Amino acid sequence: MFDLKQLQLFTAVAEFGSFSRAAVALSISQPVLSRQIKSLEDKVGVALLYRNGRGIVLTEAGKILQSYAVALLEQAARAETELAALRSNPRGTIVLGMPPSVGVVLTAPLVQNFRAQFPQVSLRVIEGFSGHLLEWLVMGKIDVAVLYNAPRMNNLLAEPILRDELFLLGARNDPHNLGPGPVDAAVMSRLPMILPARPHGLRVVLDHILGSAGIEPNIEVEVDAMPSTLRLVEAGIGYTILSYSSCHNLVAEGRINYWRIRNPPIERELLLATSSQRPTTTVIRALTTLIRDEVRILRKLGVWEPRQPAPDHAADAEKAG
Repeated sequence: MFDLKQLQLFTAVAEFGSFSRAAVALSISQPVLSRQIKSLEDKVGVALLYRNGRGIVLTEAGKILQSYAVALLEQAARAETELAALRSNPRGTIVLGMPPSVGVVLTAPLVQNFRAQFPQVSLRVIEGFSGHLLEWLVMGKIDVAVLYNAPRMNNLLAEPILRDELFLLGARNDPHNLGPGPVDAAVMSRLPMILPARPHGLRVVLDHILGSAGIEPNIEVEVDAMPSTLRLVEAGIGYTILSYSSCHNLVAEGRINYWRIRNPPIERELLLATSSQRPTTTVIRALTTLIRDEVRILRKLGVWEPRQPAPDHAADAEKAG
């Protein structure tokens, strides 16, 4: 295996026909240059240079090596140039996976900013349950995942980016007269609940938290699709549990109500994950940075969580009394 640095030194000596002139041009000492050429000759097992009255001359072996060395150095220089261009203007495809409740608020601003930064890279966004996203990430089907409550795994690099509070959502006319919030989680044992079926990640979280509190929700309809769930809630057919990001636009338009939940509160952890089994490219690092930035921006805008806590009119009434 040739050392490109030694080949560079060798071609310089051959070009200048002098160790001293080559050493000056390369900004190294002549003894160091001589040792490197001697090391190269030892490696190939033949003499490459000899001295005559006019200076340094190539042997037949030296002429052969020079032709290959020049070609190798030119190829290495082209490779370096192309890699530098790739670093400054990457190409290819990167695949991001998110749950629907995240994608509904994150996809549009993220794609817009990513395309502005990497116009030659195709960003593919896939939505799925957190369990499926984890499986796809480990299998290499996606490059980056935003998911909830992932287990610790040796081949997973995951960092928390948000504690996501879940809210009780119901129709604007409050068909079961819950009144102002917050509400106790136990109320779900008497409300007609619309929840996803297992193994949906949200259902697993709810079963664990509510089960630990001895609460059994009154599930009347199981729907895995978030848009369908929200339409049923808006129509007054039942109540559901979702993050604020899932419904912020409906709340802003006055189409549904939301209540903060207590005793116990219901939260889940949003994680940003990549695989430790694959290299972290410049594009992956940039995408994960954009995701962190967008989450912070959305929180400040009141999209991911209410700018103000869910109204507690009951507490206000007590203060007024």
